[in-house]
Amino acid sequence: MPRFNPFTLQMEITRMFEQGQSFFATLKVQDWLKERNEDPGAYDVLFHQKPAPPGSGQVMAVEVELRRKDGQPVDTWLQAEVNRHG
Repeated sequence: MPRFNPFTLQMEITRMFEQGQSFFATLKVQDWLKERNEDPGAYDVLFHQKPAPPGSGQVMAVEVELRRKDGQPVDTWLQAEVNRHG
């Protein structure tokens, strides 16, 4: 049974970038993919820094983009889930 985590992946990735630990963000996304029975080696992981939504209390947010290495489209549910805000 997975552990309960009150923070979304997107929140954790944003915090990593704010703390200068962006190097570990790719590993965090790969672990997240493994937890969902996806092959992390099948995806390229890209990060895009954007202004945070108004009222969020943050200055920036980091959006995660998944790209399949075989050229097939990424499942829309998976892409939306990786960037879920809460």
